[in-house]
Amino acid sequence: MKIARLFTILILVLALAACEAALPESSDVDPDILFQDNFSDPASSWDEYQDEYGATRYRQGSYQILVNEPNTDLWANPGKLLFTDTQIEVEARRKGGSSNNVFGIICRYQDSANFYQFLVSSDGYYDISKVQENTRVPLTGEQLLPSEAIPQEKDLLKIRADCIGDTLTLYVDDQQIATTQDNDFSSGNIGLIAGAFQEAGTDIAFDNLVVRRP
Repeated sequence: MKIARLFTILILVLALAACEAALPESSDVDPDILFQDNFSDPASSWDEYQDEYGATRYRQGSYQILVNEPNTDLWANPGKLLFTDTQIEVEARRKGGSSNNVFGIICRYQDSANFYQFLVSSDGYYDISKVQENTRVPLTGEQLLPSEAIPQEKDLLKIRADCIGDTLTLYVDDQQIATTQDNDFSSGNIGLIAGAFQEAGTDIAFDNLVVRRP
C-alpha cells in the first residue's frame, strides 16, 4: 500500500483560477455535455504556471502537469465555473517520471484548500479523498489502495469521476474502481491534478476532457 501524504504542501499549487477568463467550449450537439475541452486552444481558460516546482500548461494539443518536486502535487482549474452533479471524464497519458505517481480529477472545488479528488497511479493504485482546510480526509482508505482493474504501466488511461449527490465514484477505462459517500461539498469547479512521491518528474498529458450531466 502507498501512504497518502498530507496536503499541507498543496499551497504551492495553482489555487487561483484564471481570473475572469473566457468560458471554455460547450457542446451544441449533446445537451448533456456541460463542458468539454480538447486543449487545442491555449485561450480556453485553464491556468498556466511554471516555476521550480513544475508546470501546468498547454502543450502539443494537450494539457500538461509536470511535477519537479518530490512529495508535491500540482493542479489547475478552468476559469471560474460552477457545477453540481457531474460525470467528468478525461484521458491521461504518462509522458515521463516514475510509475510511483498520482494523477486524476478534481470535483466540487471550493478553493485551494477544499475539494474532492479522484487519483490513480501508473502502478495500479487509487484514492478518493477530500481536501478540507488543506488537509487530506480519506474517503476510501487511509492509504492509496491497489486495484487489479487499473492497468499497471499502461501509458494512457481514461479516468472518470462521478460526483452525484453525496456519492463519489471513480472509474478507470470504463471499469468502476471505487465508490464512497460524502456531503460536505455540493457544488464547485472541476480540475486536473498530478503529483510525485519520492521521485520528482511526474509528467502527465491530459486530453479530451468532457463534463456531462448525469
